[in-house]
Amino acid sequence: MLVLALDSSATASVALGQWTADGVRLLGQCKTSDTRSHAEVMAPYVQQTLEQAQLTAKDLDAVLVGRGPGPFTGLRAGIMTARVLSFAHHIPCYGLMSLYTIAESAYEHAQEHQNQRFLVATDARRREVYSAEFELTEHGYQLCTEPAVGSASNLKDLPVYGAGAGLYSNVLNAVADFTHVQPEAYGLLHAAWRLGQKNLKTETSALYLRESDAKVPQSMVTAGTA
Repeated sequence: MLVLALDSSATASVALGQWTADGVRLLGQCKTSDTRSHAEVMAPYVQQTLEQAQLTAKDLDAVLVGRGPGPFTGLRAGIMTARVLSFAHHIPCYGLMSLYTIAESAYEHAQEHQNQRFLVATDARRREVYSAEFELTEHGYQLCTEPAVGSASNLKDLPVYGAGAGLYSNVLNAVADFTHVQPEAYGLLHAAWRLGQKNLKTETSALYLRESDAKVPQSMVTAGTA
């Protein structure tokens, strides 16, 4: 099964993988460390990733997109690109919370260090983090709490993986060697494979978790009701 994954919840990335009974075989990927150029790079990254594998969008069996949480503009870029691909080529589009990708990177370390429960965190700006709690299971890990946004100082006293932990290591139990980890498409492929296709959902609405910074001027609101 050929799956193209996109994530723009923090940085921007695209990855193409073949799902097999034994795991995921990476066929191509493009990513950037920039957190502000999502709209410009997502569509070109899709094309470049497919070209790496000498395939076209017509060869895909499914599209997978990270739903966030993340900033408004960046998150929309990835979700809309995924939806357009799904619609244009008549293939299913699955959505998955982006923080799963950090849990995918972290769970083996958590097993080794007996961190039965752990947190993952990314930068939410405004001196806050997006976070979620996970728990180790027999086959990997599972989500314990829905994603949230708030001050790092309000998080539980658990090991924390991800770039959000690195930003606030003075108040968090940040796990060394994981303080740079961001959600990305390659991890999304693995996390979704671990969950299994039958457990994936076609819900692709964005997980913003808070209102937009952009506000409609009061003068326009008043004019619209006149």
